[in-house]
Amino acid sequence: MTHAAAALIDYAAALFAAAGCDGDKPAVVAAGLVEADLLGHTTHGLQLAPAYLAELRDGTMTATGEPTVIADRGACLTWGGRRLPGVWLAAKAVDAACDRAAAFGVGTVIVRDSHHIGCLAAFLQRATDRGFLVQIASSDPAVASVAPFGGRTPVFTPDPLAVGIPTDGDPILIDISASITTNGMANRLAKEGGRFPGRWALDAAGNATDDPAVLAAGGTLLPVGGLDHGHKGYGLALLVEALTQGLGGFGRAEKPARWGASVFVQATDPAAFGGAAEFRRETGWLAEACRAAAPAPGVGAVRLPGERGLARKRAALANGVELYAGILEALAPHAERLGVTVIG
Repeated sequence: MTHAAAALIDYAAALFAAAGCDGDKPAVVAAGLVEADLLGHTTHGLQLAPAYLAELRDGTMTATGEPTVIADRGACLTWGGRRLPGVWLAAKAVDAACDRAAAFGVGTVIVRDSHHIGCLAAFLQRATDRGFLVQIASSDPAVASVAPFGGRTPVFTPDPLAVGIPTDGDPILIDISASITTNGMANRLAKEGGRFPGRWALDAAGNATDDPAVLAAGGTLLPVGGLDHGHKGYGLALLVEALTQGLGGFGRAEKPARWGASVFVQATDPAAFGGAAEFRRETGWLAEACRAAAPAPGVGAVRLPGERGLARKRAALANGVELYAGILEALAPHAERLGVTVIG
């Protein structure tokens, strides 16, 4: 069964408004979650809404108000997120970074003490549509599920990093993480009795396994690169932690106890460097060269990061969004509690 994207956004917005979110927060959060589903990131789309609504109900997500300004030096801005909805904070941070990039060439916004921000890829086109290169990184200082390379004690979160690159055609949308997979996917597979495609985790004793259930019993996800080249993911995790918690001045050292996020956003205006048209010419050439590369055996064609997601988004906007099983059913109790008409 498919649903019009606009109908899903309206439904989610009504839920967040009924849960007490003020201003444009319901609309922005709803659009951000549905955008993740449109791009195919189903573990980080509307599947997150029930958990967010429960946090609002319990008072562990702040429903109203604005972030506080910790520091502002023009091109650099740091917000205290006050545990406001992270999807809203991240969207506003991208917009603010782009505004400052338009003025200064580069704009950087750090958000500390945010709630969870969902899917990083869902924010990229807010910047690339304006012609800006954007980088977004996120970590959760209260959660540890990824061990440093060579260890078996979890220290990091998957620590995602996303990059949006404008071209003379579709943007390149990169969304990767410092771990082989995400906590969301691991939790989904464990709940469904599934397995990882390979040995992507370590159990509590440090043995490599394809069983996602070990994460609930003291195990860890492996950094990207796995058992052979995990030093690469380990290095990426250290970078993301420094960009988010380090620059924000608040993180694991303070031992926060609640699910949340530290966020780094940086937008760059190519016009401040070699020129906007010149930038798109170069990135467009690079994109076409990648697509034209001879495919390896068994590969139909070389794709660019985000290409499949954008194709899914176009198809879903035209034909409706097919949600992952169980998402609407999980939202129904919140709709009934909040007096919002349930959609099926």
